[in-house]
Amino acid sequence: QLKLVESGGGSVESGGSLRLTCTPAQSTYNTWCMGWFRQRIGAEREGVAAIYLTDVDSWWLGEPVRGRFTISRNKDKRTVYLQMNNLKPEDTAMYYCATDYCAGDRGPFGHWDQGTQVTVSS
Repeated sequence: QLKLVESGGGSVESGGSLRLTCTPAQSTYNTWCMGWFRQRIGAEREGVAAIYLTDVDSWWLGEPVRGRFTISRNKDKRTVYLQMNNLKPEDTAMYYCATDYCAGDRGPFGHWDQGTQVTVSS
C-alpha cells in the first residue's frame, strides 16, 4: 500500500502563506508526476497543482490558484512542494498529495493518502 509523507498544513490568516511537502515513503516507488487536489466539506475533489518528475519541466496550476500558488519538485528525491501565498478563506480544505496525477481540475488523481488540513481565517 502506498504511503505518502506529507507535511506543512495548518491554520493561517487571510493573506498568509503555507508550504506543503510530499514524498513517497517507499524509496522504490516510481511515478511520472505528482500533485495536490483539495476537497472542501460537501464539495467534489478539485485539482490544485501537478508537476512532472521526469526530465520534462512541466507543471499545471488550477485557475483559482494561479498567481498565488507555485509547485516545484526535487526529482532526485521524488519530492514535490506547494508554496501557497496570499491564502484566502476559500482555500480552506483538506489537501491531498497524489501520485500519478499530472494535470486537470477533475483528475484522474491516481493514488493518495491521508491528506493535510489547510484552514484560512478571514
